[in-house]
Amino acid sequence: MEEQITQAVEGVVTMLSTWGLRVLGAVAVLIVGRIFAGRVRGATHKGLERAKLDPTLIPFLASLVYYVVITIVLIAVLNLFGIETTSLIAVVGAAGLAIGLAMQGTLSNVAAGVMLMVFRPFRIGDFVEIGGSAGSVSEIGLFTTALNTGDNVRITVPNGAVYGSVIKNYSANDNRRNDILIGISYDDDIGKAIEVISAVLAADVRVLKDPEPLVAVSNLGDSAIEIVVRPWCAKADYWPLRFDLNRSIKEKLEAAGCSIPYPQTDVHIVEQVASAS
Repeated sequence: MEEQITQAVEGVVTMLSTWGLRVLGAVAVLIVGRIFAGRVRGATHKGLERAKLDPTLIPFLASLVYYVVITIVLIAVLNLFGIETTSLIAVVGAAGLAIGLAMQGTLSNVAAGVMLMVFRPFRIGDFVEIGGSAGSVSEIGLFTTALNTGDNVRITVPNGAVYGSVIKNYSANDNRRNDILIGISYDDDIGKAIEVISAVLAADVRVLKDPEPLVAVSNLGDSAIEIVVRPWCAKADYWPLRFDLNRSIKEKLEAAGCSIPYPQTDVHIVEQVASAS
């Protein structure tokens, strides 16, 4: 009995000394490898910035380097346990098909991320509308694209939803056109109103001369004559110009004697005289 116990204890000690050290070594390799991969990603990011590479590509390439290092670390861990990675390739290949079918969404996001890098429908800093969300692009990764909204809320959109939907890039072109609708009363002088609005546009240096701004009657509405105002400006001036024009046009029209009517409905009451009995 004592001999059996001794053999069992020796077996446990042998197993712990053999596999325990390997497990500890594997854990150490994983920890060190992950730290190293993070530092390599950071160094790659800084190096690409110093090389003045397109900011759109920097996060993508840095993430790609990170995952390559992690893959090498995992292979090193397998070697610690004596697993032949060459024979493992066949098993991984067979399992890869099943995993690929189960992770179609994730893999489609990676494929979409690659397509975004190749065709570049937008860049870091562009204000875009994608997947039902709008904001400035802060990062384009392997799996997701990050946006910052105007009120500084971070939105993360899967790349599959980005590339599979309509992309509106408001920063792609240097100039943009403002479309402003102004209503005046039917009793006002249309020619005078157009003259006043045109003078407001001519006085603002942000309004481009080419293309020439358009001021025209667009519709005879129920309560007002609608005048469309379409000035062109640099994309950086779009919102400031729009805010200022709305105020300036209203003030100048009222100073010129024109009015901006409220929606109204005329009710006509017809009195019927009772017939004599």
